[in-house]
Amino acid sequence: MDGTIAGLVLLAVLVVFAVIVVAKSVALIPQAEAAVIERLGRYSKTVSGQLTLLLPFVDKIRARVDLRERVVSFPPQPVITEDNLTVQIDTVVYFQVTNPQAAVYQISNYIVGVEQLTTTTLRNLVGGMTLEQTLTSRDQINTALRGVLDEATNRWGLRVARVELRSIDPPPSIQDSMEKQMRADREKRAMILTAEGHRESAIKQAEGEKQAAILSAEGAKQAAILAAEADRQSRMLRAQGERAAAYLQAQGQAKAIEKTFAAIKAGRPTPELLAYQYLQTLPKMAEGDANKVWVVPSDFGTALQGFTKMLGAPGEDGVFRWTPPPVEDDLARPEDDSEAVADWFSTETDPAIAQAVAKAEAEARSPVEGPGLLSSAPRNPQLGSTPSGESQ
Repeated sequence: MDGTIAGLVLLAVLVVFAVIVVAKSVALIPQAEAAVIERLGRYSKTVSGQLTLLLPFVDKIRARVDLRERVVSFPPQPVITEDNLTVQIDTVVYFQVTNPQAAVYQISNYIVGVEQLTTTTLRNLVGGMTLEQTLTSRDQINTALRGVLDEATNRWGLRVARVELRSIDPPPSIQDSMEKQMRADREKRAMILTAEGHRESAIKQAEGEKQAAILSAEGAKQAAILAAEADRQSRMLRAQGERAAAYLQAQGQAKAIEKTFAAIKAGRPTPELLAYQYLQTLPKMAEGDANKVWVVPSDFGTALQGFTKMLGAPGEDGVFRWTPPPVEDDLARPEDDSEAVADWFSTETDPAIAQAVAKAEAEARSPVEGPGLLSSAPRNPQLGSTPSGESQ
């Protein structure tokens, strides 16, 4: 019974030993991770992303190293600038292990090494800059830091991909002064921009008033020219109308006189009738506001006798009697309208006048396109000439 128990204990020990041997003989290294293997305390090999067989109690995994790019943020570090101001700078470093063997054997803790190296390099760079240069030279500081860190950590098996300054915090008093300075600068620029805007507005307004005055003067000039031309044309047309009216009136009077004398000669009036007409005319001669007293001359009878002798002829008994003159059929008559005055009575509009009026209306209705209109718009030669010359 004791031998059986001892055999079972021995079997269990052998099983446990076999499990331990198997566990130490197999190692699974995932992707993006590297394992540094030592054999009897010395570096043997580096494996990554595979199943690795080890010699039990001979081979040992010294360290597992992450091969992915890592982001390490360091706490703010106090840095003194060239103008003796202390600023707090927070940095972020992006790096990647490229040589796991060097990262394990060349430095005990490469993260602490990168942090300290970043702090010292940052103090060296910022110590040669003023506060204003530090605040405005982030890219320059990042580039310099990356170059120094990449060169220094190359022997550690690291590759620094990027260095960023996450924040640069000057002292509170300096921040307050900077805010006041920035506020004053912005107010100054706002006042300058406001003054510049007022100046531009005044210039534009003056330019607009100038162009408006020029356009108004040009319009007044053209309106005066058109008014003068219209007055000249109206005077000419009125004169032509008066000429035609006078001609028609004279022609009508000639026709009336012709008809009157023809009727008188055809009626053969006697001296008694003429004397009666003369007596009928005398009261009309006395009419008027200025004629208060009218005296018949004493030699009125003698005047009638002379009038009878002039119109009559003595008969056989010595008495003057009126003898009608012979009827003349070939008397000169007023001439009818000739071809020279035929166009005086035309009521059609003169084509030249109608064309000038249409051109003036088109010129007045043309829109104003801009300030360059006065210098670029073609001028009307008829409107631009003085109205003193005759266009007809």
